[in-house]
Amino acid sequence: MASFSYTARSAKGEKVQGTVDGADRRAAMARVEQMGYVPVSVVESDSARPPKAARGKPVPADQAAGSHARMRNRDVLVFSTELSDLLAAGMTLGNALNLLANQKTGRDCDAVIARVRDDIVKGSSLSNALAQHRRSFSTLYVSMIRAGEESGRLADVLKRLVGYYEMLQEVRDKIITALVYPAIVVILGIVTMFVIVWYVLPKFAPIFKELGSTLPLSTRILVGISEFMVGYGLFVIGFGIVLATLAWRAAKTERGRMWWHGFILRVPLVKGVITAGIYSNFARTLATLLTNGVPVLKALGIVEQTIGNAVIAREVRIARDRVTDGTSISGPLAAGGVFPKMMTDMMAIGEQTGDVPRALGHIANRYENRLDRSIKILTTALEPILILVIAILVGFIAVSIISAVFSLTNGLDKQV
Repeated sequence: MASFSYTARSAKGEKVQGTVDGADRRAAMARVEQMGYVPVSVVESDSARPPKAARGKPVPADQAAGSHARMRNRDVLVFSTELSDLLAAGMTLGNALNLLANQKTGRDCDAVIARVRDDIVKGSSLSNALAQHRRSFSTLYVSMIRAGEESGRLADVLKRLVGYYEMLQEVRDKIITALVYPAIVVILGIVTMFVIVWYVLPKFAPIFKELGSTLPLSTRILVGISEFMVGYGLFVIGFGIVLATLAWRAAKTERGRMWWHGFILRVPLVKGVITAGIYSNFARTLATLLTNGVPVLKALGIVEQTIGNAVIAREVRIARDRVTDGTSISGPLAAGGVFPKMMTDMMAIGEQTGDVPRALGHIANRYENRLDRSIKILTTALEPILILVIAILVGFIAVSIISAVFSLTNGLDKQV
């Protein structure tokens, strides 16, 4: 039996330290959990310090092991929900993680949860264990878990995280659902035109030329396009792929990303959906972090990473440089002119009343409602626009072929 020193949190959030005996760290951690505490660290009392090469900044487990295991957002949501329910039911953290790790779903989340459980057994805190899997758990997630550990309210924090991830998933689903029908219309229209230009027209063109008819201008243009696509279509597709690849790489650079994200914010119809989603996400994330005791500067840094738009993220970074703990957030955000005045005014009211998280919650609700309206406007306007464009293109092809047939018929009548 070895002696282990432990640091834990009681149910009331009080810091507790002491020693327990156990055959190994896992047994010692189980003893701490049986005492009703949430273990933060469990270290063997007479163990030597790790060698100098082992100390320093830890390398994430998913990088050190060379593993590609990664939990998707839906997996993180399910994991958080189940862990929250188990902890709320009175199960200890170690037992809850062990139960989740043994579910064997057959997905990457099994390996990630198993590694988190093993790190907990070795004496790591939950936040540090999750931080080793940055591809699965965001900085926001880890920071909130750490705040929950420090306050002794881990189960409550997990419930808030579940609500937050459910809201994000709902927003994503709304946007994806809104774009499904327009995407289908565009794809079918493009496929139809390719079939006509690449397969149907080449069969008609020799007939027109053989009869020597004087084709209408629209038909000549269509036949020319068809001949070009038949002769050089593969080169056009290859060039398009190369161009798309170069554009994608350019968009990955800082300058390219700033240009593209700025362009999106100026596109009619689309900008309403994008900005409403960004502002609701900004307000909801910042409110969640501040509610869980994360300092203002750190919270703004986390929000900057979760926004997803380089232009607005830069504005948050500039505002963060102007903010110091305890001072106004709304003022620096309003100074840049990117955030709407209504939004910064509501934040200012929250600062005056001393309840910024509540004001941010109202802002998030307002922009979530605006997001719903923007999505409806986008889909309502986009569907007829796309149908009209496809109809014009397909109609041009149909009219060109029909007019050629009429011209051919008239030519035969004159010959007769």
